[in-house]
Amino acid sequence: MKKAVNITGKLGGDDGFQDRLLSYLNQNLPYQIVRLTPLRRNVFIVRLSDGFQFVLKGYSSLRRLKIQEAFIQSLKKEGFPFTYSMYSFPKEHCLYFESQYFGIFEFLTKGEEPFFYDSKKSCQEGLQLLEKFHGVSEKLVGSYKTLLPFFHLIEKWEERFRQFKSNIPMLSFFLQKEVVQDLSDWAEWSLAGIKQEKGALQLFPNVILHGDVAHHNFFRSSNGELLLIDFDLISISPAMIDYLQYANRILPFLNWSCKELSSFEQLLPYFKHTIFLYALVYPTDIFREWNRLVKDHSFNDTRKVRAVMELTIGQYDKRQAFYEEIKTRITNGGN
Repeated sequence: MKKAVNITGKLGGDDGFQDRLLSYLNQNLPYQIVRLTPLRRNVFIVRLSDGFQFVLKGYSSLRRLKIQEAFIQSLKKEGFPFTYSMYSFPKEHCLYFESQYFGIFEFLTKGEEPFFYDSKKSCQEGLQLLEKFHGVSEKLVGSYKTLLPFFHLIEKWEERFRQFKSNIPMLSFFLQKEVVQDLSDWAEWSLAGIKQEKGALQLFPNVILHGDVAHHNFFRSSNGELLLIDFDLISISPAMIDYLQYANRILPFLNWSCKELSSFEQLLPYFKHTIFLYALVYPTDIFREWNRLVKDHSFNDTRKVRAVMELTIGQYDKRQAFYEEIKTRITNGGN
């Protein structure tokens, strides 16, 4: 048997964590495991002696693990095959190791062309898949309404803004005062408008949101099929919440063009709703990344700082012009 390669504390605990996990798995699974390859914290690719591979992922509670198992099974049963499978164990035979409950996921083979938001075609393909996901997840809301939280947009964004404002003394070493003020002004204007129009959210049916529509959660398989993965942040709310996050993700690749964004058939209907327009102005991505940088004490990591600075400043003028166009649309009644 090959000895497992140690991993850093960042990926799985102390330096002997992977060796201990390998020993535990070989004692508790009816397979000969020859290698664990870390992907990120508490997520590993497991290779068996016959070459078969699967993904092992740790959860902080058995409840979270079981919800993932049930939800993925529900998706497939209701007609959404565009994701991985998850292999479940009876409750009494769950994999529990050093405060983590581990689930086993199908290993997906990557295609030659990974998925990125680097073309309008890719952006459209991702939206089409997300639309299919919402079409199925809407049917599941009744079954999961007591298991999943409701996503409260206003509360979430107000808290993110509070964190950003509390971090301003630290951010002043990196950002000009005028930039910080602009970001704060945009957030205040956006939140005020969303609160004013919050009743409009009742016009939309609830779905189960994916919650993290970053490009890396869209997976291009070896047969060219696009899959949706990683449902750790699922919650209940109108589909507009996922589409807002998706819009925020793709706008930098669209050069912050309002015309390009509204050209997608899945997004165009939302441009008729003022609450969606107000929400597009909230700089959620910038707040998220600066707050994370402060929380993780990563100011000495030049690579991370450079990436967040580029996000903030790189297309600042285009972002500002986009926001001004949105404000004009609202002033003109959404036209």
